[in-house]
Amino acid sequence: MLSEIASLERTRNYLDPGEIGWAVRMWSDHVHRSARELWHHYEHGDVHEYCCGNPLQARAVLETALRAMSLCGAREFRKVIAHLDGQLDRLSLPPPPA
Repeated sequence: MLSEIASLERTRNYLDPGEIGWAVRMWSDHVHRSARELWHHYEHGDVHEYCCGNPLQARAVLETALRAMSLCGAREFRKVIAHLDGQLDRLSLPPPPA
């Protein structure tokens, strides 16, 4: 899976080197926040978004990578992402904006 991710970052012009790793770290940090922090982020936005990155943009990068991977690689990577998404499901949050 890691070699396929490295290959994607090397061959796709819409991905920078290390971008998928950044997206995994960003999304992981986001889903492990407390419910209070997530509610504040949902209601008021993230004040650190401009300097540190947008977690929703990171999740979009992960989805793009999943779509570009082979079936076997995507299945393995989807397990990692599903685990992180499951951390977010444990909280009582409103649905994401459309």
